Amino acid sequence: MPNTTDSPTIGVFDSGFGGLTVLRALIAHMPQARFAFLGDTARLPYGSKSRRTIARYAAQSAQFLVREQGAEFLVIACNTASALALDAIQDAVSVPVLGVIQPGAEAARAASKTGDVLVIATDATVHSHAYLAACQALGLRAIEKACPLLVPLVEEGWTDHPVTAEVIEIYLNELRSEAGERGFSPDTLVLGCTHYPLLRSLFEQAVRPGAKVIDSAESTAQAAVQLFNGRGAAPAAGTSTQTEVHCFATDSVEKFERLGSRFLGHPTGNVGLVDLGG
Repeated sequence: MPNTTDSPTIGVFDSGFGGLTVLRALIAHMPQARFAFLGDTARLPYGSKSRRTIARYAAQSAQFLVREQGAEFLVIACNTASALALDAIQDAVSVPVLGVIQPGAEAARAASKTGDVLVIATDATVHSHAYLAACQALGLRAIEKACPLLVPLVEEGWTDHPVTAEVIEIYLNELRSEAGERGFSPDTLVLGCTHYPLLRSLFEQAVRPGAKVIDSAESTAQAAVQLFNGRGAAPAAGTSTQTEVHCFATDSVEKFERLGSRFLGHPTGNVGLVDLGG
């Protein structure tokens, strides 16, 4: 679907619907853009797949957004795909591509005074060590930790639940203990999973006083404004606009609409079903 307006079309891709937190942040920063979001729900989780398979899936999704939806820019709102398939996506399409890992690392560099940061993410993202590499390239020392209990708690809707708060405290205490053993003085926590922004308030309550919490969805949205030269950014004060958003999924559109609305902060609208093949 080619874009016939002056507003840019931005394609946003995730293996599921967690990346809708990135879309939510993008809309806040670029409300005049047109957005097409694709969740590859038929083939998740990506974390259990090989790098080669992830690259193939991600490239197919990217090509759908560019060829079928006319995306002029792509945001890979998936930490696993950003970590393992960014090069393959860039090779598959001819438009600018932005992942979520580099913006998160750059935001941590800007926020940290000690140069020591903590990163929490899913198993697949942690095992890729993509955040570790990105942080080290910026002169940061980082400790990564997989927090597998948090995604199901978010999807259960327990985003402000005492159990979730307790789980977060346990994970952070384990990270603090490791940091102490290694002589680190972390003052910044990177939320390296697109589900985690829904837990941001709990994290901000759990970190030590003065520590900064980096929401990689927000960091990615800010980086997108710069990469896309501000096209679709907020209009002048007093000007109203309605953002055009189209969501697609490769399976379970009813679940996508139900859970996705929670991540997006408002109803997703009718979600289109897309078949990308095997």
